[in-house]
Amino acid sequence: MGNDDKPMGRRRFFRAGLAEILKPLANVAIPLEELAKQLGKMDAPRAAAAPLPQVNRAPNTVSYSAPQAEAYGGDDEQHWIRPPGARIEVEFTSICSRCGNCVHACPVNAIILDHSGADGAGVPYIDPEKSACVMCQDLSCMSQCPSSALQLIPREDIDMGTAVWDSASCIRSRGEQCTMCVDHCPVGPAAIEVLDNNIVVHEDHCTGCGACQNNCPTQPRSIAVTPKSKRDQQAPPA
Repeated sequence: MGNDDKPMGRRRFFRAGLAEILKPLANVAIPLEELAKQLGKMDAPRAAAAPLPQVNRAPNTVSYSAPQAEAYGGDDEQHWIRPPGARIEVEFTSICSRCGNCVHACPVNAIILDHSGADGAGVPYIDPEKSACVMCQDLSCMSQCPSSALQLIPREDIDMGTAVWDSASCIRSRGEQCTMCVDHCPVGPAAIEVLDNNIVVHEDHCTGCGACQNNCPTQPRSIAVTPKSKRDQQAPPA
């Protein structure tokens, strides 16, 4: 059976129709934004309970190898790794109430708020350079979201992005047997493994948690996560 005859993975099946899904969303962006404002007012007292981390650095200012740098977009377009269970980007930024509950719920402080002052300010994201999502057993960020911007989904359906390996900058290309990215993956060989001396990322099982990126010993990183919004934007049309 040739490659073209292989069954399409569940994630790829849904990604293939992403372009069609996004079209009607433009029509509901304004009502959703108004809903988000109202929810923000309701949740303001809870958000004030404790100070939240403030980070002004955009995710694409980190030093990556060329393949990963491209994954984050240019100066005119930024892509963010959103917490587990996040809706597609246009829905997530519209519905999110900016309450910060997911920030407080994360046991490893992997979730931070965007305080850059740009569009989407106050919306949570994950920066694997600082701390990766550990796919904790409770997945508390999902259950603590009051607006449904983060949805309760099974662990196996979590999709924050996809790790991309750059063989040229990896120390394995120099004969060293580094397996840090594989060893720290919370999913295991179903998501990433060593095959024929290459690091192979299995797209349909990689959650985009960023553990591989966070533990990669090279600078620039030899493996980094392409955020879901960027990856799906690059997906071929159905």
